[in-house]
Amino acid sequence: MSMQYVPFLDAIPQDLVSASDYARYAKEHLPQAIYEYLVGGGADEITLNRNRQKLDEILINPSLLQDCTNGGTDTVCLGEKFRHPLLLAPVAFQQLAHPDGEIATAQAADLLETGMIVSTLATQPLEDIAENLTQPKWFQLYIQQSRDFTLSLVQRAEKAGYTKLVVTIDAPLHGIRNRAQRAGFVLPEGISAVNLKDRPPLPRQSFDPSQSVVFQGMMSEAPTWDDIAWLQQQTSLPIILKGVLSVDDAIKAKAMGIAGIVVSNHGGRTLDCLPASIEMLPLIRQAVGPDYPLVFDGAVERGTDIFKALALGANLVCVGRPQFYALAVAGALGVAHLLRVLREELEVCMSLAGTPQIADIHADKLWRP
Repeated sequence: MSMQYVPFLDAIPQDLVSASDYARYAKEHLPQAIYEYLVGGGADEITLNRNRQKLDEILINPSLLQDCTNGGTDTVCLGEKFRHPLLLAPVAFQQLAHPDGEIATAQAADLLETGMIVSTLATQPLEDIAENLTQPKWFQLYIQQSRDFTLSLVQRAEKAGYTKLVVTIDAPLHGIRNRAQRAGFVLPEGISAVNLKDRPPLPRQSFDPSQSVVFQGMMSEAPTWDDIAWLQQQTSLPIILKGVLSVDDAIKAKAMGIAGIVVSNHGGRTLDCLPASIEMLPLIRQAVGPDYPLVFDGAVERGTDIFKALALGANLVCVGRPQFYALAVAGALGVAHLLRVLREELEVCMSLAGTPQIADIHADKLWRP
C-alpha cells in the first residue's frame, strides 16, 4: 500500500467547529483504507456504536443561578496536576495521518496544556516525543514476549521522563476488524512501530492438527496477571491497567497495588459485543471506592461527554480517534484547535450546569429517563 498525504490545512475553516467536523474533514484527507482502518471497530461494530449510543442516552440535570465566576478545570490525579481533565489516548501509527506523527500531536498537547499517553506503536522514537512534552506524559506499554525487551522499553520510558506506565491488557491479539479487511488495509512502506525495531524475533512455532493458531499460537505471547506482578517489581513508575471493564478485574488490580485503571473497551476495536465503557464506569467506581484513580476512555467527542464521565466517577478522560482526525486535517494546528474546542465546551457545560469546579461534578448532575 502506498502512502500519499493530502495537503494539510494551514488555517481552520469556519465550518470546522467540533470533533465531529474533524471526522468529516478527515475522510477527504486520508486514503480510504487508512480511514476505514481508523474509523472501524471490531466485527459488527456493536461495541463501537454502543459507546456513542450510551453516552448520548445520559442527560444533564443543571443547577441554575450558581456563581461560576471562580470556576476552573484544574484537577489532580495520581499526584500530577492537570490544567483540565483531558488526556490524549495512546493512538498508534500516527504517521498514517501526518509526516510528523506523534511529534506534532505532542507539540499541540503541550501548547494546550494537555497530558498525553504515548503508544508503544508510535511511529516516532519515544524519547523524541517526550522532548516535546512538558505536560504529564505517560507511556503506554504492550508487554512483549521477551521480558528483557519489555524491560528495555520500560527503562527507556523512565529515562525519557515518562511518569506513568499504562499497560494495555485488553488487546493481546487484534480483534476481527472486517471494515479494515474489506478496505485492504496494510501498513504503508516506511511506517512502522519504530520503538519495536530491536525486538527479538518470535520463536518459530509448528502446530499439529489438534492445535489452534489462536490459542496455542497468538495467545502464547499474551500477558497474564503474573506478568503484571513481575512488572511491578521491575519499575518504580506507577502502573495503570488500560482496558478494564470487569468489576472483578478492577478489584483485583486495586488489591495488587496497581495505581489506577483505564475503563475502556479499546474503542470497540477488539472484542465486539462488549458493554459501553460509560456503562461500566459507575459500577467500577462503586466497587473500588471514591479515591481510587479511574481514567475513562470511549467515544469522547464533546465537552458534555467529558462532563458525563466525570460525573460517573472518572478522574481523567481520554480522547482517542478525534486526535488522529485533527492531525490528518491540519497537523499540530488541528490537534491544538481540537483540544481548545473540547476544553471550551467543557467550561461552557460546567457553567451552564452550575458546577464551577471539577469537584462539583457528581452523578446528581445527570438525569436518565
